[in-house]
Amino acid sequence: MLRYAFLFLLSGMLAVAAHAADFQTINSKPTVLYDAPSQKARPLFLYGSGVPVELISSIEGWCKVRDAQGAIGWVERSKLTDKRALQVRIARAQIRTKPADDAPLAFEAEENVLLSLDESATSPMTTLTPGWVRVRHQDGASGYVRITSVFGL
Repeated sequence: MLRYAFLFLLSGMLAVAAHAADFQTINSKPTVLYDAPSQKARPLFLYGSGVPVELISSIEGWCKVRDAQGAIGWVERSKLTDKRALQVRIARAQIRTKPADDAPLAFEAEENVLLSLDESATSPMTTLTPGWVRVRHQDGASGYVRITSVFGL
């Protein structure tokens, strides 16, 4: 019985890993988030460039997306880029000089601050150092942040 429970748990974990989130970044400002895939639909929000969004689905030049706050809507496909950006999702993220909790602090970033991905990672499983990702702030400061502190990976 315990063996079957383990296999069930393992298959669930593999299914989650196989369905990694697909993130893209808003590349044009202002970009409107609509409640349906049409410019005639009701506008919900305006985004500036550099905001990461999770792709949920796409149809005929439109993508259904979710932002860091959980808002779901539609944006024009042409307003998105494959370039990855991350958004701080906690009150204050600590960015360290090395991927370790005891490493010196490089800088701190408050909630909703946008950071550039400073490595070729495309998911939490593809970072160079497990649990951490290298980021860069627009002012040039860089370091490592816990992946649980950011949205967009």
